[in-house]
Amino acid sequence: MKNLIAILTVIGLTSCGLETEKITELQMRIDSLKTELANVYKPGFGEIMSGVQIHHSKLWFAGINENWKLADFEIHEINELLDDIKKYQGRREESKDIDMIKPALESLSKAIKKNSVRDFKTNYENLTKVCNDCHKITKFEYNIVKVPSQPVFDNQAFRVKK
Repeated sequence: MKNLIAILTVIGLTSCGLETEKITELQMRIDSLKTELANVYKPGFGEIMSGVQIHHSKLWFAGINENWKLADFEIHEINELLDDIKKYQGRREESKDIDMIKPALESLSKAIKKNSVRDFKTNYENLTKVCNDCHKITKFEYNIVKVPSQPVFDNQAFRVKK
């Protein structure tokens, strides 16, 4: 009986040592993954907003040229970028107000589905106003968005051939 207790004690202590080794190894792997994750590229707030600005401009030229498929595409691109702000920069204070833009985008999307240039212009101007309102609320009032006067890219045709 004493021998059996001694054997079980040795097995128990040996297995505890193996468990401790496994725990240590797993902790090292977790620490390594944390370090790797911390160094993964994450787009900055300004980078994402620059993308929004490009699509905002392209949206205007698509809409006034009645390229409704492109206008709809640009709306989707803007929405994806706004979602990226929440995903990648969600801890920033400014990110908390980003959804205030969504209703203006939805109204503009409805105007696009109606193929109405007049409604498009009205709702685009409202979207631009809401962007500036968001900038004021988040203390970026010096960053003023406007209706573009010329395309950002001169290598894209916005008018659809009929």
